[in-house]
Amino acid sequence: MEIVKSKHLVWLDFENPKQTDISFIQENFDIHPLAIEELMTPTYHPKVVQYDGCLFLSIHIPLFDAVSRTTYPGELDIILTRDALITSHKFPIYQLTGLLRELNESKTKREEFFSKTPAHLLYHILDVLLNSCFPRLHHVMEKLDHIEEEVFAGHEKEMVIEISIVKRDILNFRRTLKPQRSILDSLSQKEHPFIPFELKLYFQDMIGTNIRIWNILESAKETIEALEATNNSLLSNKLDMTMKVLTIFSAVLLPITLYSNVMAMSATIPLSHNPNAFWIHSGVMLIVAFFTIFVFRLKKWF
Repeated sequence: MEIVKSKHLVWLDFENPKQTDISFIQENFDIHPLAIEELMTPTYHPKVVQYDGCLFLSIHIPLFDAVSRTTYPGELDIILTRDALITSHKFPIYQLTGLLRELNESKTKREEFFSKTPAHLLYHILDVLLNSCFPRLHHVMEKLDHIEEEVFAGHEKEMVIEISIVKRDILNFRRTLKPQRSILDSLSQKEHPFIPFELKLYFQDMIGTNIRIWNILESAKETIEALEATNNSLLSNKLDMTMKVLTIFSAVLLPITLYSNVMAMSATIPLSHNPNAFWIHSGVMLIVAFFTIFVFRLKKWF
């Protein structure tokens, strides 16, 4: 449990809360039992619920798994009261960890964030979480540039898996981010007793940030789909060329094979007593091969 206090309010952050943490909240804060129960129950969709004495929010943060190289949703539950802000999450959220460290180390930062109401602190936290998406998106765009360079450098096979990984990352990012718009809409449009009226404009501005992130994701989605189509087209073209070469070799060798089989079936091989028979037959087969190639060229089959 992490605690940051000021004269006006307190922020408590719980990572993977245990029963002792829940008991601490029940003993020190007047919070509706249903809101406390929400902290222990996984929520798969974002929501805002008004209870007596508090406002409960459940949001999902796009987090990155370096092992599987994909984005996954990290649930963050928030309880807002008149003088406290409580956050709870099962998995580590590096944005919150960094913010808590800054607040504990910087008195100026702490005074800035804790100078007003818990709702203002909530706005600052959501703003940090939302803006943390931009560096991740910048990294995604860099990977798209790398994939584009590799595709046109002739490394189509190597990029098949890489394209699939990046495409999954973008899709998971979009799936995590899109539902969060409803939270911002609720905070900016609906009347909540713990959200001051002057903050609604700030949450409205945050919706604009959300839209900018979504537009970048849309662009990334279209780019990776275009790169995938281009990569598949180049792979298909290479496969066609390989099959074409193999077909030409087979077609050239077919009459030569037929000629040699006919000679082998003969009781007496023509020119068998001639000391130059091998070279004569080899020359005939070469002539047949060149004639076949000439016919292919005449027909413009290659």
